Amino acid sequence: MYAPLLIILIALMPVVILLFYIYKKDKLCPEPPLQLVKAFLYGVLSCFASFCLSIPFGMIGLYSDDVTTVFDAIRSAFFGAAIPEECAKLLMLWLVLRKNPYFDEKMDGIVYAVCVSLGFAGLENVLYLFTHYETFMQVGLSRALFSIPGHFCFGVLMGYYYSLAKFYPKTSQKNKMLVLVAPVIAHGVYNSILFIVDISSALSGVLMIVFLIFCHKMWKYSSQRIKEHLERDMDKNHMC
Repeated sequence: MYAPLLIILIALMPVVILLFYIYKKDKLCPEPPLQLVKAFLYGVLSCFASFCLSIPFGMIGLYSDDVTTVFDAIRSAFFGAAIPEECAKLLMLWLVLRKNPYFDEKMDGIVYAVCVSLGFAGLENVLYLFTHYETFMQVGLSRALFSIPGHFCFGVLMGYYYSLAKFYPKTSQKNKMLVLVAPVIAHGVYNSILFIVDISSALSGVLMIVFLIFCHKMWKYSSQRIKEHLERDMDKNHMC
């Protein structure tokens, strides 16, 4: 009777923790909570929007669900997940920020992008745990440690470059490209490693070590980007 509620709780708990974490990081001029709720809900919608790309990609043969080789794994990681998902998130981030008067600090780009990314991750996690009903506790713990923080980091990368493109127009073309390219590469590499692990038992041990190192480096890099934008905002002596 209570299992569905427990699944939803386990699926959303890491999302809530990371939302609170990024909100508390935005110390100088926190965003209005309703704006962050809006970003989160747009992120939920991005989960559906991503199918508008992933389904056609599959239909024209850019990737297949039948992954048997390393090349198949990489194609599936990028064209089946990273590219459509990050494109959908970017579309929703643009819709949230295009006329947003509160987007006045570099850190804001990261905050909104993380909210969008975690909206996507939240719905995806709920659906994923319900499809693994028998083992939802184990799957939920694994995804809380890796998948949700992964989406958090992809959001940090997208928001970091989104802010650079807005506030530093001299380098806007490069940063506009990296707004999408950076999270797509990080997301694609993340998924590629896991997909290859599934098809290569001989390499699984080594690849899992590589995966753990990659996750650690990605979190560290994202933390540095957050710190960097916070310092830039402090240098401007921005006051609410």
